[in-house]
Amino acid sequence: MSRGLQVVPGPAATELATPTGLALLCDAQQVDAMPAITVRANGIGAGDKDFATHANVVRVVLGEVAGAMGAAGVADAAAPQTRTLLECNVDDLDPRVWPDVLDRLLAEGADDAWLTPIVMKKGRPAHTLSVLTSDPASARELIFALTSTLGVRETVVARTVLERSWVPVAVAGVEVLIKLGHRDGVIINAEPEFVDVQKLAVSLGVSTRTALRSAQAAAVEAGLVPGAPLPAGC
Repeated sequence: MSRGLQVVPGPAATELATPTGLALLCDAQQVDAMPAITVRANGIGAGDKDFATHANVVRVVLGEVAGAMGAAGVADAAAPQTRTLLECNVDDLDPRVWPDVLDRLLAEGADDAWLTPIVMKKGRPAHTLSVLTSDPASARELIFALTSTLGVRETVVARTVLERSWVPVAVAGVEVLIKLGHRDGVIINAEPEFVDVQKLAVSLGVSTRTALRSAQAAAVEAGLVPGAPLPAGC
Protein backbone atom coordinates (compact mmCIF):
# COMPACT_ATOMS: atom_id res chain seq x y z
CA MET A 1 0.00 0.00 0.00
CA SER A 2 2.93 2.34 0.58
CA ARG A 3 4.09 2.16 -3.03
CA GLY A 4 4.95 5.64 -4.30
CA LEU A 5 5.19 7.18 -0.81
CA GLN A 6 8.38 8.43 0.85
CA VAL A 7 9.12 6.35 3.96
CA VAL A 8 11.82 6.29 6.65
CA PRO A 9 12.83 3.53 9.11
CA GLY A 10 10.87 3.57 12.36
CA PRO A 11 12.44 3.69 15.83
CA ALA A 12 10.63 0.58 17.05
CA ALA A 13 10.18 -2.98 15.81
CA THR A 14 6.41 -2.72 15.76
CA GLU A 15 3.57 -1.41 13.63
CA LEU A 16 3.72 2.38 13.31
CA ALA A 17 0.77 2.83 10.93
CA THR A 18 -2.58 1.07 10.80
CA PRO A 19 -3.91 -0.24 7.47
CA THR A 20 -6.70 2.36 7.66
CA GLY A 21 -4.24 5.22 8.21
CA LEU A 22 -2.04 4.06 5.34
CA ALA A 23 -5.07 3.75 3.06
CA LEU A 24 -5.95 7.38 3.80
CA LEU A 25 -2.41 8.46 2.89
CA CYS A 26 -2.48 6.46 -0.34
CA ASP A 27 -5.81 8.05 -1.30
CA ALA A 28 -4.40 11.56 -0.88
CA GLN A 29 -3.52 13.36 -4.12
CA GLN A 30 -0.22 14.58 -2.69
CA VAL A 31 1.70 13.80 0.50
CA ASP A 32 4.26 16.47 1.39
CA ALA A 33 5.60 18.26 4.45
CA MET A 34 2.94 20.56 5.91
CA PRO A 35 3.24 24.08 4.42
CA ALA A 36 2.68 27.34 6.30
CA ILE A 37 -1.08 27.52 6.85
CA THR A 38 -3.80 29.46 8.63
CA VAL A 39 -5.12 26.90 11.16
CA ARG A 40 -8.91 26.49 11.34
CA ALA A 41 -9.12 23.34 13.48
CA ASN A 42 -6.93 20.54 14.80
CA GLY A 43 -7.25 17.28 16.66
CA ILE A 44 -4.94 14.79 18.36
CA GLY A 45 -5.47 11.09 18.96
CA ALA A 46 -3.27 8.90 21.21
CA GLY A 47 -2.43 5.24 20.65
CA ASP A 48 -2.17 2.48 23.25
CA LYS A 49 1.55 1.73 22.80
CA ASP A 50 4.26 3.65 24.63
CA PHE A 51 7.55 4.52 22.88
CA ALA A 52 10.67 5.79 24.61
CA THR A 53 11.69 8.00 21.69
CA HIS A 54 8.46 9.77 20.74
CA ALA A 55 4.84 10.30 21.67
CA ASN A 56 2.41 7.82 20.11
CA VAL A 57 -0.06 10.38 18.80
CA VAL A 58 -1.53 11.41 15.46
CA ARG A 59 -2.31 15.06 14.81
CA VAL A 60 -4.67 16.34 12.11
CA VAL A 61 -4.65 20.03 11.18
CA LEU A 62 -7.28 21.72 9.00
CA GLY A 63 -6.43 25.06 7.42
CA GLU A 64 -5.69 27.13 4.32
CA VAL A 65 -2.28 27.71 2.82
CA ALA A 66 -0.92 30.97 4.17
CA GLY A 67 -0.83 33.76 1.63
CA ALA A 68 -3.26 31.98 -0.67
CA MET A 69 -6.51 33.57 0.49
CA GLY A 70 -8.74 35.64 -1.76
CA ALA A 71 -10.57 38.80 -0.78
CA ALA A 72 -13.64 36.78 0.18
CA GLY A 73 -11.64 34.50 2.48
CA VAL A 74 -11.64 31.63 -0.04
CA ALA A 75 -8.44 29.75 -0.81
CA ASP A 76 -6.90 31.11 -4.03
CA ALA A 77 -6.43 28.27 -6.52
CA ALA A 78 -3.94 30.43 -8.43
CA ALA A 79 -1.28 29.87 -5.75
CA PRO A 80 1.66 27.90 -7.26
CA GLN A 81 1.52 24.13 -6.91
CA THR A 82 4.54 21.82 -6.94
CA ARG A 83 4.49 19.12 -9.60
CA THR A 84 6.99 16.78 -11.25
CA LEU A 85 7.57 16.89 -15.02
CA LEU A 86 8.65 13.51 -16.44
CA GLU A 87 10.01 13.35 -19.98
CA CYS A 88 11.52 10.80 -22.33
CA ASN A 89 12.48 10.65 -26.02
CA VAL A 90 11.13 7.69 -28.01
CA ASP A 91 11.93 6.83 -31.63
CA ASP A 92 10.91 3.16 -31.87
CA LEU A 93 7.27 3.03 -30.78
CA ASP A 94 4.44 2.41 -33.24
CA PRO A 95 2.76 5.84 -33.47
CA ARG A 96 -0.67 4.22 -33.33
CA VAL A 97 0.04 3.35 -29.68
CA TRP A 98 0.56 6.94 -28.51
CA PRO A 99 -3.13 7.90 -28.06
CA ASP A 100 -3.59 4.96 -25.68
CA VAL A 101 -0.43 5.91 -23.76
CA LEU A 102 -1.71 9.45 -23.21
CA ASP A 103 -5.20 8.24 -22.25
CA ARG A 104 -3.81 5.74 -19.73
CA LEU A 105 -1.54 8.32 -18.09
CA LEU A 106 -4.42 10.77 -17.71
CA ALA A 107 -6.77 8.06 -16.46
CA GLU A 108 -4.21 7.08 -13.80
CA GLY A 109 -4.12 10.61 -12.37
CA ALA A 110 -1.58 12.63 -14.36
CA ASP A 111 -2.43 16.35 -14.45
CA ASP A 112 -1.44 16.49 -18.12
CA ALA A 113 0.33 14.39 -20.75
CA TRP A 114 1.41 15.39 -24.26
CA LEU A 115 3.72 14.62 -27.20
CA THR A 116 6.21 16.84 -29.00
CA PRO A 117 7.63 15.77 -32.41
CA ILE A 118 11.45 15.88 -32.46
CA VAL A 119 14.38 14.72 -34.60
CA MET A 120 16.97 12.54 -32.87
CA LYS A 121 20.46 11.41 -33.87
CA LYS A 122 20.98 10.22 -37.44
CA GLY A 123 17.90 12.23 -38.44
CA ARG A 124 15.42 9.76 -36.93
CA PRO A 125 11.91 11.17 -36.31
CA ALA A 126 10.78 10.70 -32.72
CA HIS A 127 8.55 12.07 -29.97
CA THR A 128 9.16 13.56 -26.54
CA LEU A 129 6.60 12.29 -24.07
CA SER A 130 5.91 14.83 -21.29
CA VAL A 131 3.88 14.00 -18.17
CA LEU A 132 2.96 16.47 -15.42
CA THR A 133 2.02 14.74 -12.18
CA SER A 134 1.87 14.87 -8.39
CA ASP A 135 2.68 11.13 -8.24
CA PRO A 136 5.96 10.69 -10.14
CA ALA A 137 6.58 7.15 -8.89
CA SER A 138 3.35 5.78 -10.37
CA ALA A 139 3.68 7.77 -13.59
CA ARG A 140 7.29 6.63 -14.02
CA GLU A 141 6.33 2.96 -13.75
CA LEU A 142 3.47 3.47 -16.20
CA ILE A 143 5.76 5.15 -18.73
CA PHE A 144 8.16 2.20 -18.57
CA ALA A 145 5.27 -0.25 -18.93
CA LEU A 146 3.54 1.49 -21.85
CA THR A 147 6.48 2.74 -23.93
CA SER A 148 9.84 1.47 -25.16
CA THR A 149 11.92 4.13 -23.39
CA LEU A 150 14.97 3.11 -21.37
CA GLY A 151 15.08 6.23 -19.18
CA VAL A 152 12.95 9.06 -17.80
CA ARG A 153 14.07 12.60 -16.96
CA GLU A 154 12.43 14.30 -13.96
CA THR A 155 12.18 17.97 -13.05
CA VAL A 156 10.31 19.54 -10.14
CA VAL A 157 8.27 22.49 -11.42
CA ALA A 158 5.73 24.98 -10.12
CA ARG A 159 2.41 25.52 -11.86
CA THR A 160 -0.36 28.04 -11.33
CA VAL A 161 -3.93 27.09 -12.20
CA LEU A 162 -7.24 28.89 -12.26
CA GLU A 163 -10.29 27.53 -10.47
CA ARG A 164 -12.61 25.74 -12.89
CA SER A 165 -16.37 25.40 -13.20
CA TRP A 166 -18.74 24.07 -15.85
CA VAL A 167 -22.02 25.81 -16.70
CA PRO A 168 -24.57 24.32 -19.14
CA VAL A 169 -26.13 26.38 -21.93
CA ALA A 170 -28.79 25.32 -24.42
CA VAL A 171 -28.08 25.41 -28.16
CA ALA A 172 -31.13 24.50 -30.27
CA GLY A 173 -32.37 22.34 -27.40
CA VAL A 174 -29.03 20.57 -26.93
CA GLU A 175 -27.07 21.06 -23.69
CA VAL A 176 -23.44 22.18 -24.05
CA LEU A 177 -21.13 22.66 -21.07
CA ILE A 178 -19.11 25.87 -20.97
CA LYS A 179 -15.80 25.44 -19.15
CA LEU A 180 -14.94 28.50 -17.04
CA GLY A 181 -11.53 29.46 -15.71
CA HIS A 182 -12.01 31.96 -12.89
CA ARG A 183 -10.32 33.68 -9.97
CA ASP A 184 -11.73 35.72 -7.09
CA GLY A 185 -15.26 35.35 -8.48
CA VAL A 186 -14.39 36.75 -11.92
CA ILE A 187 -14.38 34.77 -15.19
CA ILE A 188 -10.94 34.77 -16.83
CA ASN A 189 -11.77 32.57 -19.82
CA ALA A 190 -14.77 30.62 -21.12
CA GLU A 191 -14.88 27.95 -23.82
CA PRO A 192 -17.37 25.22 -24.80
CA GLU A 193 -16.34 21.65 -24.00
CA PHE A 194 -15.26 20.29 -27.38
CA VAL A 195 -16.81 16.86 -26.84
CA ASP A 196 -20.16 18.56 -26.35
CA VAL A 197 -19.54 20.64 -29.47
CA GLN A 198 -18.95 17.47 -31.49
CA LYS A 199 -22.20 15.96 -30.19
CA LEU A 200 -23.99 19.20 -31.03
CA ALA A 201 -22.68 19.08 -34.60
CA VAL A 202 -24.00 15.54 -35.05
CA SER A 203 -27.35 16.43 -33.46
CA LEU A 204 -27.86 19.48 -35.69
CA GLY A 205 -26.34 17.94 -38.81
CA VAL A 206 -23.83 20.78 -39.21
CA SER A 207 -20.04 21.08 -39.30
CA THR A 208 -18.08 21.10 -36.05
CA ARG A 209 -16.90 24.62 -36.84
CA THR A 210 -20.51 25.83 -37.16
CA ALA A 211 -21.51 24.07 -33.93
CA LEU A 212 -18.56 25.67 -32.12
CA ARG A 213 -19.59 29.16 -33.23
CA SER A 214 -23.17 28.49 -32.06
CA ALA A 215 -21.96 27.29 -28.65
CA GLN A 216 -19.68 30.29 -28.26
CA ALA A 217 -22.57 32.61 -29.12
CA ALA A 218 -24.76 30.88 -26.53
CA ALA A 219 -22.06 31.39 -23.91
CA VAL A 220 -21.90 35.10 -24.69
CA GLU A 221 -25.70 35.39 -24.53
CA ALA A 222 -25.61 33.71 -21.09
CA GLY A 223 -23.06 36.25 -19.87
CA LEU A 224 -20.25 33.70 -19.65
CA VAL A 225 -17.49 35.98 -20.91
CA PRO A 226 -14.08 37.09 -19.57
CA GLY A 227 -14.45 39.85 -16.99
CA ALA A 228 -17.99 38.93 -16.03
CA PRO A 229 -18.85 37.80 -12.47
CA LEU A 230 -18.96 34.10 -11.84
CA PRO A 231 -22.56 32.75 -11.82
CA ALA A 232 -24.00 31.90 -8.44
CA GLY A 233 -23.48 28.30 -7.38
CA CYS A 234 -20.17 27.85 -9.20
